[in-house]
Amino acid sequence: MRGSSKFSKIPTATITRLSIYSRYLEALAQEGVKIIASDKLAQKCGINPAQIRKDLAYFGEFGIRGVGYFVKELLFEIKRILGLNKAWKMALVGVGNLGSALLAHQNFVRQGYEFAAVFDIDPNKVGRRLPNGLMIHHLEEMERVAPEKNVEIGVIATPAAHAQQVASRLIQAGVKAILNFAPIQLQVPEGLAVENVDFTVKLDNLAYHLTMGNT
Repeated sequence: MRGSSKFSKIPTATITRLSIYSRYLEALAQEGVKIIASDKLAQKCGINPAQIRKDLAYFGEFGIRGVGYFVKELLFEIKRILGLNKAWKMALVGVGNLGSALLAHQNFVRQGYEFAAVFDIDPNKVGRRLPNGLMIHHLEEMERVAPEKNVEIGVIATPAAHAQQVASRLIQAGVKAILNFAPIQLQVPEGLAVENVDFTVKLDNLAYHLTMGNT
């Protein structure tokens, strides 16, 4: 991460928790809260106070002992750490039910993520203008359109059978990271960031807890 061996050793779970902290801090800032104690923030996030302090310690010293954290300052620093102090251009591939829902998800915009290009291979969809003003391009146009739109993140919402091919096209188009909703492990070059979102894995986790709770 960030080209530094120091940052490459930070646990993925810590980055995930930083995102959680930022959501709650954003809400607190909107409510006008100026300072929050670490134990109160931990309570809201459902995380141990010591864990919050450990996570933040990777990146420096935050807060004042006996006082707490200044909400806006900590939110600013976490957003800077996560790279949310800039807008990220994304390309969506696959305009089915899931893809359409992702395009309509307002949280992307609020967090600084913007869909700049959309692709599909369905002739009944290609060329259609979406409610957000974007036109659906054919996948064959990926290598031309993605660089023109300065796309850095690709979002795959296609069936699993097409996901690897789509990932390869995204990589050829210069995309630097992929958010994959297809239930398949993608093969990508070393150094390219991939996050897999498989809803069935989450459901399996719930099923496990339900099963153990009934035994």
